[in-house]
Parts: sequence; structure tokens; C-alpha cells
Amino acid sequence: MTARTDSSALEAAPLGTGFYTVPEAARLIRLPARTISRWLGGYAFTSGGRPGRMPPLWTPELPANDHHLELGFRDLIELRFVQAFVRENVDLRVIRRCLEAAREAVQDSRPFSTRRFKTDGRTIFLESLKSDGESEVIDLARGQYVIRAVLEQTFRDLDIEGDIVVRWRPFQGRDSIVIDPRRAFGQPIAAISGVPTVALAEAVTAEGSTERVARLYEVPVAVVRDAVRFEASLQAA
Repeated sequence: MTARTDSSALEAAPLGTGFYTVPEAARLIRLPARTISRWLGGYAFTSGGRPGRMPPLWTPELPANDHHLELGFRDLIELRFVQAFVRENVDLRVIRRCLEAAREAVQDSRPFSTRRFKTDGRTIFLESLKSDGESEVIDLARGQYVIRAVLEQTFRDLDIEGDIVVRWRPFQGRDSIVIDPRRAFGQPIAAISGVPTVALAEAVTAEGSTERVARLYEVPVAVVRDAVRFEASLQAA
């Protein structure tokens, strides 16, 4: 796991928000850190010999620390949705339009991580294409497939309470490992015990025995194995 270099920033994060540096977020969602920085920090460009600046898709939940972006849990979930759209070859302009339309429809600055987007995302996405003429960028028939695929795939391992996503089960959707902003600042942990997955994985490396680590931490052997496999999957990404 990437070491935290500023414990004061971590301690200042509002309770239940979660806390992630860009490298940590990149590691968890398997997305290049530079891409996250561009999406949430904006970037400069030149077009026709004239300079311009692309604004961020949204402002992160946490204030920047010494000009370094710091993200909350819902930022992480929103990024997963943007990433899912990009994997379906949706132009970032279309994603930006959809995000703007969803904000207005859902009345939430982070609409992708809401129950309303889960139920009405298809309608919001297609209506945003039609109203802004983006059907020229993406075929409406393909748009229906894209939004269905994104909603089914991305909400599959998310838990919703009330109106928003509150928990992510990042290891194959299993209940053994969770990312919950109300626990351990949103770092991956064993769901029942709360032991960080990185601590379990490192302990297995040090002890050379999954069973011994399970006894030491009073965690089921199966959960220790899941933690080891989860951490290995992050390293391999």
C-alpha cells in the first residue's frame, strides 16, 4: 500500500467521507494516476494554436492539500463509473454531458453514486444525448447498450443505504472484503473484523502461514486468503 505522507490531512478528513490520495485511488480502481489528476484537476491544452483549459469533471469531496488532490469515497465511486463509460469507448464529452444532466435530475453533485442513478440512469443518459445533440457522437441504440452494461456491472458490487452508495465490495463482489468510508477511513478491510487487508497480506508473507495469521488476528482462514488474493490483484493491475 502507498504510505501516507501527511497524517494531519488524514485526521482532518470528515468522519465517514473516506480519504484517498490520487495514487491510492489509482491503485484501488486500477486507473492511471495521471488520468485521475486530469479528470479531477483539469488540464491545459492547445487548439488551433490557442491555449485553453479543460475544467475538472467535478471538485473532489476533500480540499486539495498543498496542491495535491485528495479524494473521498464517493469520488472513488464516481470515478469507477467514468472509467466504466470510457471502457465502453464513450467519448469524455458525452460523459461530461451525462454527468451534468444527472446532477440536475438527481439534485446531487455526485449523481452516479446515488440510488436514483441506479434506477433512472438509462433515461438520464439517453435524454442527455438527445437534448445536446450528442447522438451524433454516439449512436442512440448503442447508448442503450452502454448504459445498461455500465449500470449492471458497476452497481453489482456496491451497497446502497438511503439514497447513496455507502459500501464497495471490491474483491469479486464478495462480502469478505469491504471499502466503507465509515471504517478505517475507507481503506480495504476484512468486513467483520475490520483488519486492513494489507495488514493480513503482509502478515502472511512474514509468517509464511495463512492459518497462523488467521489465529493471530482472529479472522477466518477464508477471509485471510481473500485478503491475500485481493492485495495480489492490486499489485498485478
